[in-house]
Amino acid sequence: MLKTLHQRKRAQLFIGLVIGVCFGFLLQKGGATNYNVIIGQLLLTDFTVVKIMLSAVITGMVGVHFLKSLGIVQLHLKRGSIGSSVIGGLIFGVGFGMLGYCPGTAAGAVGHGALDALCGGLVGMLIGAGLFAAMYPKLNSSVLRKGDFGDLTLPQLLKVNCWAVVFPVGIVLAALLWLLEKSGL
Repeated sequence: MLKTLHQRKRAQLFIGLVIGVCFGFLLQKGGATNYNVIIGQLLLTDFTVVKIMLSAVITGMVGVHFLKSLGIVQLHLKRGSIGSSVIGGLIFGVGFGMLGYCPGTAAGAVGHGALDALCGGLVGMLIGAGLFAAMYPKLNSSVLRKGDFGDLTLPQLLKVNCWAVVFPVGIVLAALLWLLEKSGL
């Protein structure tokens, strides 16, 4: 089934659109598209965004590895490096700090009518993507490849079965989620 879907580009685009709309709707319902909630997160006074992200990481991590264990999906990892992580983190962090939205929450905020997310967020993302694309050849030959660690995963690095990492990490993240919820943050 997935191999057939892989060949159908229009179906992939449609599924991506539907999932994107659902993602935006859930972000909005969870409060993550509210500027005050995001600023509260940056000021460490409102942990709504962290709770949403922890829930997503746990669900995604367990779900992907479960489907992989059943042989339904294959992981296609991208190479990583310290340089690309630092550059990406800086670009993301500066944009997030200046605007108060990350790319997903900006798109969700535009969906419910936030003009600051439209003018600053989407326009800023397009300008940033254009600048990065223009600078990519130079960055790729120097900075982005520094500290290359390839497509190595944590279970591969530790030479263990993926569930030896997924299970304890899931437990720790669930405990952190529970503590945040119990503390009222």
